[in-house]
Amino acid sequence: MRRKNNSSFGLLFVLVLLVGAGLYVYFSSMFERNAPIITMENNNGYWNLKKPLKIKISDESGIKSYKVIFHTKNGDKTLEYEKVLQPKKELTITVEPIRGAYTMQDKSVDIIVDAQDTSKWNFFRGNVAQKAFELKIDRKRPVINIVNNSYKISRGGSALVIFNVKDKNLKNIYIESGKKHFHAEPFYKEGYYIALLAWPVTSDHFKATVVATDAAGNIARAYVPLYLKDKTYLLSRITLSDKFLDGKIAELSDVFDETQGVSDRLKRFKIINEDVRAKNEKLIQKVTSPVPDTMISDFKIHPMYPLKDAAVVAHFGDHRKYYYHGDFISQAYHLGLDMASHAMAPIKTKNSGTVVFAGDNGLYGNNLIISHGLGLYTLYGHCSSFEVAKGDRVEPGEKIANTGKTGYAMGDHLHFGVLVQGIEVRPQEWMDKQWIKLNINDIIKSAKKTINEQ
Repeated sequence: MRRKNNSSFGLLFVLVLLVGAGLYVYFSSMFERNAPIITMENNNGYWNLKKPLKIKISDESGIKSYKVIFHTKNGDKTLEYEKVLQPKKELTITVEPIRGAYTMQDKSVDIIVDAQDTSKWNFFRGNVAQKAFELKIDRKRPVINIVNNSYKISRGGSALVIFNVKDKNLKNIYIESGKKHFHAEPFYKEGYYIALLAWPVTSDHFKATVVATDAAGNIARAYVPLYLKDKTYLLSRITLSDKFLDGKIAELSDVFDETQGVSDRLKRFKIINEDVRAKNEKLIQKVTSPVPDTMISDFKIHPMYPLKDAAVVAHFGDHRKYYYHGDFISQAYHLGLDMASHAMAPIKTKNSGTVVFAGDNGLYGNNLIISHGLGLYTLYGHCSSFEVAKGDRVEPGEKIANTGKTGYAMGDHLHFGVLVQGIEVRPQEWMDKQWIKLNINDIIKSAKKTINEQ
């Protein structure tokens, strides 16, 4: 009887041991059963046989080895093979094209990737993954043709360009100007685009280049032939008075979060003139940067006279430097046109558009911004009241607001601004009927004629 009990106990012990071992194997990270994950970055299903391919392999237990094979109708060639001495959970492999690949005639190739992990699963052989990527071969760059553009652009001013891009796998187009990328809107017929450009008043140089990229990574560039006309703007030396610092600046410092707890008068002025201004201008830039992506066949704009019988009291582009007792304190650019008529004078828009902002914006006070399409916006600052709200559609001649002295304003006036894709430009150009005709209307009319003849 005792022998039988011992035997049963032994069998039970072995069974428990086997179950425990099985559970250990099943749940242990050393025996994980997931195959490596293989992905290819930025291939879009195309390859130009010049740009290196980036392949990413990840696995929770670590990657033991991998192989990359280049497969064509003429056979296979191993591009990469490595046994990883110190296994990693994530690897990014840069695969260079094989020598002579650019001359091959294949319309597509396969990139086959094998990967093995360090798991003890599958009788210590680990998990294996294989993935094939079929890539269509595209070695042709997009073709760009400048159809028409404004003859010149002035510093602080605007210009128009219309161009054509041909590529069956077109991915992205934009106009590059320094760090700024101007977006283009589809125009008139398929493959044609239109864009307004802007030369920032704070930049000494300007160059615009149309850039087109396709899905395979081919890039084409075309220079926009604009005559550059420099323009000199006013440099003002302004002495800060105690009355101003203890009056308007003290009043504003009670409102802005940035100046709470700051008692030094000059420090408060500097914060308001630089930090608060930068915050307000960042909001304006964000609101005025979008460009529609719907096709347009024309773009008509009327000269902009927002305030009847108004006198200009401050010009666009004025570079203001502030001093106190002879010491330089701060500086700023005036990026609009200040116009004054009478208190709470009616402000009317001369062009249709959509209100994209209507609210308080720090130094700009009650601030109204209207989109007129093609990345063109008008801005109205220091208003005493609004007649419209965000989202409203406005028509030519409609009253939209009243002048005032909200924000950083010493007296009742309108701060009128014009922006192209987030960049402030000279309002005077858009108030000039002849400038609009030569730089906008005639360019579009001539371009449409050229397009129709092609």
